[in-house]
Amino acid sequence: MIDGKHYNFAFLDEGSKREIRRSILKAVAIPGYQVPFGSRELPIGRGWGTGGIQITLSIIGKEDVLKVIDQGSDESVNAVNIKKLVRECTDVKITTDSEEASIIQSRHRIPEIPMRGDQILVLQVPTPEPLRIVEPREAVTKQMHAEAEYSGMWLYLFEDLIRYGEISISSEYPVSVEGRYIMNPSPIPRYDNPKLNDSETLYLFGAGREKKIYAIPPHTKVESLCFADVPFKKEDFEGKSCRLCGAAGVYLDELIEEGTGRKVYECSDTGFCRKRRERRRQDGTISA
Repeated sequence: MIDGKHYNFAFLDEGSKREIRRSILKAVAIPGYQVPFGSRELPIGRGWGTGGIQITLSIIGKEDVLKVIDQGSDESVNAVNIKKLVRECTDVKITTDSEEASIIQSRHRIPEIPMRGDQILVLQVPTPEPLRIVEPREAVTKQMHAEAEYSGMWLYLFEDLIRYGEISISSEYPVSVEGRYIMNPSPIPRYDNPKLNDSETLYLFGAGREKKIYAIPPHTKVESLCFADVPFKKEDFEGKSCRLCGAAGVYLDELIEEGTGRKVYECSDTGFCRKRRERRRQDGTISA
């Protein structure tokens, strides 16, 4: 167990936090642009969210309230261990309620309840470069971004459309930010992409292994790439609802019910589902 008395507040030294905050400020000033930063060592393996953790540790204050989610869940191994690290080094309040949190760190999901302007969402990113699927060389992708040369990405989407009859990308669906940079929105599902556009909140993206930080400031124009005659489509859950809280019109996980073998659905956002059930119990619409 980490003893917070033997570590600097929020684990990182103050110089490291200042350097990361400077990178964040540059990322906010140039929406969608990948800002290099000196990724620090943490007691968590690279690839397990170290970029997002470094952002969170650099911006968190003693009065902040933190929520950490992993693929919508508050209780996954990744989420639990990140919360433990931050709590032991800061003693800040931890919550599962997205409306109570001032900082939300997430892997693979954006909360169902729309976020406010006084909140920050930090997203963990394994592969920040959206052009990696068409060009493996870092120096070349940098030049492509500088020249806004995105024909390779459009060709990739067109070939995918011809091959499958639709664009088959299910997560990390590329977006255009303010009509300038093509950006990887992290491994969120397509369902969450529209939440990035003209949002009230600040989105910060951290890739520790790739040493990149980028951002989407509030009220930024973010568009999922699509063709004029083939509009962007997100996952369709029409006619389906959560078996626990009854919610419809949210992102649902498909499960196989034990014993019956039939398909059932539950809210991906466990905090949202839990809060909805509590409210329904108070209203008397479901039993305890």
